[in-house]
Amino acid sequence: MAELPALLRPLAEAPGRSALVLDFDGTLAGIVEDPRDARPLPGVPDLLADLAVTFALVAVVSGRPTEFLEEVLGSPPGVVLAGLYGLDRALRGPERDKWVHIIDAVVDEATATAPPGVYVEPKGLTTTLHWRRAPEQKDWVVAFAEREHETRGLAIHEGRHERELRPPIQVDKGTVVRSLADEYAGRLQAVAAFGDDKGDLPAFAALDELTGPDGQPLYTVRVAAVDTESPVEVAARADLTVSGAAGSVALLRALADAADARPNAKAQA
Repeated sequence: MAELPALLRPLAEAPGRSALVLDFDGTLAGIVEDPRDARPLPGVPDLLADLAVTFALVAVVSGRPTEFLEEVLGSPPGVVLAGLYGLDRALRGPERDKWVHIIDAVVDEATATAPPGVYVEPKGLTTTLHWRRAPEQKDWVVAFAEREHETRGLAIHEGRHERELRPPIQVDKGTVVRSLADEYAGRLQAVAAFGDDKGDLPAFAALDELTGPDGQPLYTVRVAAVDTESPVEVAARADLTVSGAAGSVALLRALADAADARPNAKAQA
């Protein structure tokens, strides 16, 4: 059993009062050249399902569509999957349809005009333009995103070798963390958030706002999965860093093992 860092021991000692909020790309899955090829590291779906048996809340909050997460993770029982930084939870009905129509038009335009090597990833309510395979095309992607921001009012989200365009709605991983904490109000005493990119910073920041029924702050831990291209802001904001997705998954396994090793753990589960 890998040794669990001291910062995470309070969660392992009281998993029934603890929550795990996890990113997908770079945290549960390795970074790949083509985002269509991203898959969770071996054993991750079963690991998530095991954690969900013991912990009060296990959530995967990602910029990917919820449908993608369901496909690649297999909808692990008991695990909350929140896609598109929470937009999938926030937008419904005619408002959702309006933005889907706008994003579809942006995808058509980008696909028709993008230079070779730029991958236009349609996500329904958002679209991401990737230049990882064509680093010389970064300026084109940035300029395209700025035009769509000016002409259609779309918000721009920066990521690793990419720009994402999405509806200008105040929803991010932080709002998802706060919403989940509200749903589990009174049941949590500790929360850990795992992430690797700038999109995870709102989730890290939201942990500062979480309180228990007595108004006292919850115990929180921010875990950054870092590699050679990670934004420095993520590690700087973290309480604990690990080496990429492999390090993140190993840490989650250690957390699961430590929680299962508690006296009477099986009876409590």
